[in-house]
Amino acid sequence: MHSRRALLYMPGDDWKKITKSITLGVDSICMDMEDGVAITHKSEARAAIAKALRELDFGKSEKLARINPVGSGFEKEDIEAVLPFHPDGIVIPKLEEPKQIQWASEIIEAAELRYGWPVHSIRILVIVETAKGILNLKEIASHPRLDAIIFGGEDYAASVGATRTKDAVELLYAREAVIAACAAFGLQAIDIVAIDFKDLEALRKESEFGAQLGFTGKQIIHPAQVEPVQAAFTPSDEAIAHAKRIVETFEASQKEGKGAYALDGRMIDMPLLKNAQKVLERAKAAGKAERGL
Repeated sequence: MHSRRALLYMPGDDWKKITKSITLGVDSICMDMEDGVAITHKSEARAAIAKALRELDFGKSEKLARINPVGSGFEKEDIEAVLPFHPDGIVIPKLEEPKQIQWASEIIEAAELRYGWPVHSIRILVIVETAKGILNLKEIASHPRLDAIIFGGEDYAASVGATRTKDAVELLYAREAVIAACAAFGLQAIDIVAIDFKDLEALRKESEFGAQLGFTGKQIIHPAQVEPVQAAFTPSDEAIAHAKRIVETFEASQKEGKGAYALDGRMIDMPLLKNAQKVLERAKAAGKAERGL
């Protein structure tokens, strides 16, 4: 599992865009069979994604495939088309109940056993994007094969009758609910899509705010969004240096038998240590392996 997930969606029936995506250095590439593909092109998308998994070198990018929602009538063909080529994960949209995850988990485990792959080597990511999904987060997040919960802001707003605004205040409760559920069960929380892919300054602000809330990644729909999102979810040099100081001084204070202590005018205790350790983990995952890490 990536410690940071800039997750780029690519239409599964667009071979040119899929081949372009593997050159971008993005954390996760999600080849889509759902919203990005017309109903008349579902079979073409299945074939193209299977071909991509079989033939393309994704480098360090995670290989994901998004199936259609459980209950749509497309989901079984979708998952069976891509599983033989071992994607790193299956993304399930419009997830509302744990039994929908279990349906996919059983099919995936059967494939792992059939092909001799390690059990749980194919993970599941789910998109929660309805009021019912938000209310069921505790049960959803507890599934053992789950890696991440992705929050679908546009569909959620529609499901509750909210008007979408630029500052996304109408989504704040649901975004924080996703973060809390993910933190409780050790999952990644992936934030909303910035629909206006040309407004990179708005994307930067939205990404930085998402990172401040506690999200560990963000959905992307255009290559131009990759760099700003990755930057927002990568700790700065200053944050890394400060985190290292906390870790080092905390160890020294423990040896001296002290509990909380002052550093740069702030009291440092166990919660701040844990936060500093997370900063260093994210930095290392992003390739910013500082001296001493």
